[in-house]
Amino acid sequence: MSRGFNKVILMGNLAKDPDVRYTPSKQKVARITVAVGRQWKSKTGEIQNHTDFIQVVAWSFSADICEKYLRKGRPVLVEGRLSVRDFDDARTGQHRWVTEVVADSLTLLPGGKRDEEGEPFRASAPSYGAPRAAAPQEDLGSLRDEKGFGDEFPLDFSEIPDEGTPGDVDIPF
Repeated sequence: MSRGFNKVILMGNLAKDPDVRYTPSKQKVARITVAVGRQWKSKTGEIQNHTDFIQVVAWSFSADICEKYLRKGRPVLVEGRLSVRDFDDARTGQHRWVTEVVADSLTLLPGGKRDEEGEPFRASAPSYGAPRAAAPQEDLGSLRDEKGFGDEFPLDFSEIPDEGTPGDVDIPF
């Protein structure tokens, strides 16, 4: 059997607050609903809107992120895989099918709904170093002139010896 490819990327807003629970083995699981809107023009030229509400399941660390930082209206980027499972509903006795996205990673996006004090929801990511300051454009230009890097490509291919075997070329950087 050949190996398949199952990748889902969603960007949208949370339709409701996360539902966080624990399995009998004490593993944290969060269920979220991501509202993804789309827009198109009909044959008559009218703009049509539609929103899909997609169920997402996040486990362990991703479930922690959902619980701590996600609230209704918060924009989020979800990467994961599509999962289809079936079960017998104990209440009705019916056989049911569920299609959902199992999240591999969640990215909190800026913007979205504001909290009670009017402040936007913000998740602080850990800082792993000081932010780099952008160099002013005039400094970059003078650096180019000093180092002799002008606007042309810095490597002249005529300087590379032709050894007749592609892939054996030493690139000088």
